[in-house]
Amino acid sequence: MPSATKPSDWLLPALWSAMGAALAGALVARSAGAMAGVLVGAGVFVLGMLLGLRGPMRRARAASGDFPEAWRAWAEAHVPLYARGSDEERALFEARVLVALDGWSIEGVDGVEMTDELRLMVASGAGVLLWGRPEWDVPTGRSMLLYPGTFDDEFGTEDAGSFDGMAHAQGPVLFSAPAVRSGWARQNGYNVVLHELAHVFDFGPDGADGAPSFLDARSADAWQDLVHREMRRAARGDGVLRAYAATNPAELFAVSTEVFFERPARLRQHHPELFEALRAVYNVTPPDEAPSQPSGESLMSRRWDST
Repeated sequence: MPSATKPSDWLLPALWSAMGAALAGALVARSAGAMAGVLVGAGVFVLGMLLGLRGPMRRARAASGDFPEAWRAWAEAHVPLYARGSDEERALFEARVLVALDGWSIEGVDGVEMTDELRLMVASGAGVLLWGRPEWDVPTGRSMLLYPGTFDDEFGTEDAGSFDGMAHAQGPVLFSAPAVRSGWARQNGYNVVLHELAHVFDFGPDGADGAPSFLDARSADAWQDLVHREMRRAARGDGVLRAYAATNPAELFAVSTEVFFERPARLRQHHPELFEALRAVYNVTPPDEAPSQPSGESLMSRRWDST
């Protein structure tokens, strides 16, 4: 099983603990003597390390957990990256899914009966988006709520709503449970889990802006130029991105992420520059979809949102 922690997970707590220990020890030594300063400094260092390593240690424990054979069978059938991945890549995917399951609260609302498979479907989005980036962390501490169907912008389900998913910068991520299932059932470029988790990676201090926080600062201007060109194309119906991608840069990023992972051959054919940009962002080349694969039902009116 690959490690779920990075050297920086240990180095940064050690650095801050050492600085705190040195400061506390020096202050105490001035009034109570050198030995007292050493003891206090050591205590501050140990306490700082214990607090700083709680997150990395929890991720490491979660990543080393059991990934049932039934889950592997599901991933083989529904996640092309996993089906064609190396043993090491598959193990990292499994670790990421386990960390997400441990770090996210995934619950059903309005009568949705939660199953291990539904939770796996939500958590697998993290494994896909992070496939080529072992240095990135799963964004834990999130609440994921699954609704029995589409919902409106007030999260109501009494009447037919227009949203299959919605992500909030500080609040929960909402999904329609049927949309979660259908998103993995067909590799047709419509996957609400990948869409909403792309928003989660996009969120910065000012919300989702279509320029993910992990984007290289040197590429930011070129990325924004590309995004706005692609938004104009989507608005004209030119290419394979549905019209909703023209809503704003955040939606362009999320919609194109869906197509990149699910219909990479079509995206590469019709949007080669966007395909290469996403390949650089995610550091992966997804396996091409089967040429004979049907495009699936039209979801042009469906909306996935971020706030």
